[in-house]
Amino acid sequence: MATKKRLAVIGYGGMGGWHVDRALKSDVVELAGIYDIKAERRDLAESRGIHAYASREELLNDPSIDLVTVAVPNDMHEEIIIDALNHGKNALSEKPVTLSMASLERMIAAAEKNHKIFSVHQNRRWDVDYLAMKQVYDSGEIGKVINLESRIHGSRGIPSDWRGIKQYGGGMLYDWGIHLIDQAMMIMGHDPKSVYCRFDHITNQEVDDGFKLFLDYADGRNAFIEVGTLNFQAMPRFYMRGETGTALITDWREKCKVVKCTHWHENEVLPVQTAAGLTKTMAPRDELTTQTYEIEKPASDVHDYYRNLCDAIDGKATQLVTHEQMRAVLNVIMCAFQSVETGAPVEIK
Repeated sequence: MATKKRLAVIGYGGMGGWHVDRALKSDVVELAGIYDIKAERRDLAESRGIHAYASREELLNDPSIDLVTVAVPNDMHEEIIIDALNHGKNALSEKPVTLSMASLERMIAAAEKNHKIFSVHQNRRWDVDYLAMKQVYDSGEIGKVINLESRIHGSRGIPSDWRGIKQYGGGMLYDWGIHLIDQAMMIMGHDPKSVYCRFDHITNQEVDDGFKLFLDYADGRNAFIEVGTLNFQAMPRFYMRGETGTALITDWREKCKVVKCTHWHENEVLPVQTAAGLTKTMAPRDELTTQTYEIEKPASDVHDYYRNLCDAIDGKATQLVTHEQMRAVLNVIMCAFQSVETGAPVEIK
C-alpha cells in the first residue's frame, strides 16, 4: 500500500473542519495539522488532539507536508495557494478557486513553475442527484437533450459571515453558483457560447443573495441555473428535457424519475377540462404512450477526490478537476457578473 500523503489545512472554519474530519479517516492522506489566523481556532484544534502550527510560515516550512488545503475567505485564495506552491507543496483551494481570470492564471503559472499539482475542491461532482442526471444525459435514453434546469432553494437568506461581504468574494454566485455551473458544464459541456444572468438583492444589498443564470450552446441546447435564499417552497432540484422524454429530481434525497415517450401519436386525443376552458394541446398522456421509471441513486464517495489528487501527485492519474475546467467555470462566473452590469447576454470567449 502506498504511503499516505501528509496533509495540512489552512483555515479551520466550517469547510476547513470538514477537510480535517475526512483526513482523519482517510486511506490516502494523514493530517499533519492546521493553521488559522484566529488563536481560538488553533486552541480548539489542539483541544481535539490536532496539531496547530503557530504560523503559516511554520506550516509551509515543514518538509514533511505534501499537500496543503486552503479553506479561507475567497479573496485570500490566490496569495496562500501561490505561497504554498512556491514552498514546494501541492495545493488545493476551496471553491471558488479565486476572484478573477488574471488571478487564476497566476495560480496556474505558479503550479507549472514549481511542477506541483494545483486543484480546486469541486466536491459536488459527487452529489448523487447530479450523478443521476449526468447518467441520464450520457445514456441518451431521453434522446437529444434540449435543456437542463438546476436549482437550489433555501429560505434563510445569505449567511451573515464573510459570505455577505463583497470584498471577501461573498454572494451566492460564488458560493453555490460555482458548484451548479460546474455540474451543468460537466453534463452539457464546457463550451457554452453565451451567458445571461440576473441577481436578487432581497436580504442583502451588497452581494447577490440569489440569481438566475442562462447558458446557451451553439447547437441550441441551454441550461438554466437558479439559486434562491428566500424560497419557502422549493422548486425541483433538477429537470431535464429531451426529445423523447424528461427526467426529474424533486430533491437530492429522492431518486431520479424518468418519463419516456414510447408512442408519439394517439389515435384520438380528447380535449380535457382545465380551469376555465378546454385544451387538447395540454391533454395528459397515459401509460399507453409513455414509460415511467426511477433510477437508483448512483454510488458515490466524495473522498475519491483526495484519492485522485494523491494519484495525480504520484503521476498515476490526471487530476479530475483540470486547469481548463477551472478556467471555463470561472470565465462563466466573470461573464455572469458582466451580464448583470450590462443587463444583456455576454458572449463567452
